[in-house]
Amino acid sequence: MTASFSASDKLLAATFLTAARRYWISVFPRVCHEIHHWRHRAEAIPDPVLRRLALEAQRIKRGNVEGSAAFASFAPATHRGEAVRAQVAFQSAYDYVDTIGEQPNPQPVANGRQLHQALLTALDQNTGHPDYYACGTRNNDACYLEQIIDACRSALAALPSHATVREPANRLAERIVLYQSLNLSEPHGGHRLLERWAQNATPPATGLRWWETAASAGSSLGVFALISAAAQPSLKPREAVAIEEAYWPWIGALHSLLDGLIDEPEDTAVAQRSLLSYYDSPQEAASRLQTLARGALHAISPLPDAHEHAVLLSGMASYYLTTPEASSPAAQLISRRLIDTLGPMTRASMVILSTRRTAERIHARRSPRGTPIVRVGEAQIAPQSLRWRPRARP
Repeated sequence: MTASFSASDKLLAATFLTAARRYWISVFPRVCHEIHHWRHRAEAIPDPVLRRLALEAQRIKRGNVEGSAAFASFAPATHRGEAVRAQVAFQSAYDYVDTIGEQPNPQPVANGRQLHQALLTALDQNTGHPDYYACGTRNNDACYLEQIIDACRSALAALPSHATVREPANRLAERIVLYQSLNLSEPHGGHRLLERWAQNATPPATGLRWWETAASAGSSLGVFALISAAAQPSLKPREAVAIEEAYWPWIGALHSLLDGLIDEPEDTAVAQRSLLSYYDSPQEAASRLQTLARGALHAISPLPDAHEHAVLLSGMASYYLTTPEASSPAAQLISRRLIDTLGPMTRASMVILSTRRTAERIHARRSPRGTPIVRVGEAQIAPQSLRWRPRARP
């Protein structure tokens, strides 16, 4: 029996293949160069604790950076380099301050808010640097964080529609700051303050639960979508706002909750309650994530480049649904619901990602040291780190 594909399916498949080619040929080498640069810069941080945390963030959260730059695959070739630099720098700053913010601190809310001011500064060329470490005990990073922020600002300013995306991108970053300062571990008060904020912030008539709104606030995907859109020379303000409203709250919520699905063991280890735990059952969780996926598809449908956002959405979901942690019965239930909703492109992406993960495990076992190195340009990369993980960890 011959499979039948709609015109929409064919468009998505063509868009996926185009994006994949651009990513590996044009985007990924630039990402490797940027990662190599910031790793070299982190190694020069004088404070040993900050140096360790900076290098740890780059190593453990490398997939975040690679995923952030996937959005640049849809930027015009003439401005793709600037888009990659801005996205890598923004995500690198996010991963770094997030890692520092997870360390013990007597003022967790104030410390989280102060550290994550870096994300607001990264999107604003007209403001100076506050003291990001004001609520901490260490600050001697030899301007490492400031240099990352300045790199983002410089690259963003070179994009033709940077002024058009400034306000919606800033609103998304403000939500990240609030989320990161209020998403506390149980010993520091748990989610009481986060719940209060999210209940007031939930957009009317969406029917979202407070923890779904909160999850969306922690996602940086909307910022990356706007940076990519800023590379378009004729982006209209209403188009930028439409992108913001697609990623907040729908895509962002789905993104962060899927991330929580694979991070539950880590969250448990640090006494951090998973937002997924607020659902009454795995069946309810699967149903709600399916609702979020439907909302995401509906929200991106009016966008001029809806098929591009649909490909990114499928790729993001596929990444999480092919991780080893997604093999539990609860995760498999979610997987089936999302595949049904997001369509055949998600299933195809999952096959590709699963094949890649299997190949990485085989290569790792065959290496004498267990960590084979692939040389790409000036960078040396362990293949198991080449993962699409497009998020800034809540």
